[in-house]
Amino acid sequence: MSTPLPPTRSQRLKAATTDLHDRLDARIMALDPFVAPDRYVRFLRVQQAFHTAITPLYADTALQALVPDLAERDRSTAIAADLAAVALPPPAVSDPAPVATDDIPTALGWLYVAEGSSLGAAFLIKAAQRIGFDADHGARHLAGHPDGRAAHWRRFTAAIDEAAMTGADEARMIDAARSAFARFRSLTEAAFA
Repeated sequence: MSTPLPPTRSQRLKAATTDLHDRLDARIMALDPFVAPDRYVRFLRVQQAFHTAITPLYADTALQALVPDLAERDRSTAIAADLAAVALPPPAVSDPAPVATDDIPTALGWLYVAEGSSLGAAFLIKAAQRIGFDADHGARHLAGHPDGRAAHWRRFTAAIDEAAMTGADEARMIDAARSAFARFRSLTEAAFA
């Protein structure tokens, strides 16, 4: 019998944030963002506020060295196009301060949440299609990567696993991911208030 391998860094990160992810997912779905366009535009506004705040991370050269396709992962332009396509006034939500950090583990924690939402968007795009939006109109930011969602995700988690980190670095990454989930939850509550 072979001994099971210890969990990877990305698996430890997932385990440390699963409860926050699950609660956030349940809360978003309870708010019915895909029941009608006027609800969906609220979801888009949350996405816009969150992704605009982390846009500086996608342009960071040190992060791009770890994740070579990082710049192309930025969904802020697609979200803006989706908001324009929905053509309904979004709710007023205070835009949070940009997440700009030169601490790689902290940045990776924030990016983990954003990139994980791309993986989970396979279900969401189907819900958006029921109200008339798709990858070409209104739900561009939910579209899968041409190489497939899973492969795209695995490339990102491999970068996390391969990054040089101490135990303290990993703890900061986990704390940052928790902060990112909390920020998304706060933005969601504000948009659907």
